[in-house]
Amino acid sequence: MKQRRLLFALFFLSGFCGLLYQVVWLRMCFASFGVITPVLSVVISVFMFGLFTGSWLAGRLVESLTAKTRLSAVWFYALAELLIGVGAFAVPYLLGLGERALLPVGQSDSAAYLLWSALIIAGSIFPWCFFMGTTFPLMMAYIKEQSKEETASFSFLYLANVIGAMTGTLVTAVVLIELLGFTNTLRFAAAVNLIIAIRAGFLGFGSLRNRADQPVVRTKPSAEQGIGRRNRPAMIILFVTGFTSMAMEVVWTRAFTVVLKTQVYSFAFLLFTYLLATWIGSLIYRKHLTRQTVLSTGQLIAWLAIAALLPIALNDPRLHLHTVPPLFGNVLRGLAALVSIFPFCALLGYLTPKLIDETSQGNPEAAGFSYAVNIFGCIVGPLVASYLMLPAVGLKVSLLLLAAPYMLLYLFGSATHALRAHRKEASVLALLVLASAMVVRTYEDQGIGYRPGENQVRRDHTATIVSFGSGMGKMLLVNGVGITNLTSITKMMAHLPLAMLGHKPTSALDICFGMGTTFRSLMSWGINATAVELVPSVKEAFPYYFDDAREVMSRPNGKIVIDDGRRFLRRTQETFDVITLDPPPPVEAAGSSLLYSNEFYAAVKARLKAGGILQQWMPNTKGRTVQAVVNSLLESFSYVKMYVSHEGWGHHFLASMSPIETPSPEVLASRLPELAKADLVEWVKEKDPKTFLGLVLGSEEDPHAFVRDAGSIHITDDGPYNEYYVMREIAGAR
Repeated sequence: MKQRRLLFALFFLSGFCGLLYQVVWLRMCFASFGVITPVLSVVISVFMFGLFTGSWLAGRLVESLTAKTRLSAVWFYALAELLIGVGAFAVPYLLGLGERALLPVGQSDSAAYLLWSALIIAGSIFPWCFFMGTTFPLMMAYIKEQSKEETASFSFLYLANVIGAMTGTLVTAVVLIELLGFTNTLRFAAAVNLIIAIRAGFLGFGSLRNRADQPVVRTKPSAEQGIGRRNRPAMIILFVTGFTSMAMEVVWTRAFTVVLKTQVYSFAFLLFTYLLATWIGSLIYRKHLTRQTVLSTGQLIAWLAIAALLPIALNDPRLHLHTVPPLFGNVLRGLAALVSIFPFCALLGYLTPKLIDETSQGNPEAAGFSYAVNIFGCIVGPLVASYLMLPAVGLKVSLLLLAAPYMLLYLFGSATHALRAHRKEASVLALLVLASAMVVRTYEDQGIGYRPGENQVRRDHTATIVSFGSGMGKMLLVNGVGITNLTSITKMMAHLPLAMLGHKPTSALDICFGMGTTFRSLMSWGINATAVELVPSVKEAFPYYFDDAREVMSRPNGKIVIDDGRRFLRRTQETFDVITLDPPPPVEAAGSSLLYSNEFYAAVKARLKAGGILQQWMPNTKGRTVQAVVNSLLESFSYVKMYVSHEGWGHHFLASMSPIETPSPEVLASRLPELAKADLVEWVKEKDPKTFLGLVLGSEEDPHAFVRDAGSIHITDDGPYNEYYVMREIAGAR
């Protein structure tokens, strides 16, 4: 019993580190290759491919390895954990090399870039995921050395691993990254892997004493070892569960953005809910196994067919409570989103270890093969969801298609008696199919309550874009989150820095295209203007907001590049008089620190001409977060100016390596070309550019005074202060 507790603890820690690595490596991949859905899909698929190959190969080789070396399987488990820890240091280095190697490749939406970035991600993280995959069959082989009668070792280890993974997800996102940063969090995980390896090594020394006098026994392949391969129905189900679960995770991540928002904690809570439900399902299975009351596979498939439709039915916008306060309503919608996936994940947590226990009977090779089949589905699912389903049919139809295999398995997998045996499930399933079909038919992708005809929906592999409204009420939504509207603030982001230059501008760069207002304003100066946008469909929506958009895009002095802003700065050889940007809200959004960090500002300085100016917009947010951004600007640039917007909220920051002259409003207005003057006052009642610019110049604040009590807080790529804040929130220091 004592040893079982030790093995449980080792696999708990192993699962903890595995999800820690996935969370941190995913964030590092976003930093290197763009915050886009394909990167998420590739990381998940490669992670699973490593587990697949490691599980399959270790299951095949573990018996011959232990027989030839006369070493216990736990020694190989210790070695695997040690090698996993090496990945903590190797992956960041490899991703950095890959990022630099891809700079000459085309835009981030090009086939060449998507292919090469996927291959680099795979080469960087696959080896360490492979070693993670070996741990299950290696430890099962050790358990079999200790007890030949053990037939349910997989579910025992699976339960420990899932609990560890669930804990690792939450602790990494909520505690470790905020306190330690990415690099030290990885070092912490490497230390834990080392502890696991050392403790497993002690078990190996004990096994040496026990095996010293035992003869080497070479077993021939038996029917038991091939049981997993022969059970084709179980293999089909394991593949389907892996495929749909990981594909749904990608779809859920995009679908629930509208209610869970874009903070890193939202994805962490989604993943935590997934793992919590899986743990509860696995725990119930282990209890049923002890009592010999395990549910039948047919009944579980019937319930899965129902549960797979719940995220569609329960997130129907017609069920949203519009009479409750917005904050409370958002909380309810967020809880509804998480609750809707819980039954499905819990059922998978029950079914997966059940099938692998039944097909392997404790045999490491059979378990490794069965687990590999399940993981193979996990590899294919995210890629199909990201590259095929979401761009082609959208969110709700994708969810309906992913639920379809369970309906087919339910109807045909248990022969003709299925409907008779589970009439209640069949009735509920029929109602849910009808309800889901109505939701898909009546509402658009985001579930935001806008009926077809009142908006335009565009989809690509990166995001779903919704444009809606008329006149000055037009808005842009990306994955259901409001990004921007028509406002003169975005015009000021172009005109203010260009007019503040001590010389006549010839070129400007706009990072984060949005509705295209800032780019359109830059073009009114008659200069060479470049805009960089991450989402292809955002560019396509430009004509929805402006009648002259196509004419603006046709001018030879302007271009719109689809790329990550940081990557464009590093790969272009152009220099600019002004670089202006307005990162997508909220300021705490996942990946947003990449446009506020010291490293980003270093890339900006390399692309500014002598005397050039950076314009950085910051909306209203928590004081400490703004102070961290201002500190990073002050550390990066010699001269920084800070202005409250003319609407009285948010700040324009101007930063340069040269002194920034502050002329009078009259002089500033005189520097604007006639077309630029007309553009600046297009949406305001007061048609005098001098008065309008004077409102901003009169609101100047001292950035040094603003951060006087902030200490040394700042934003770096390794320490994304604005994204990870829960511990400070609890301490009241945010």
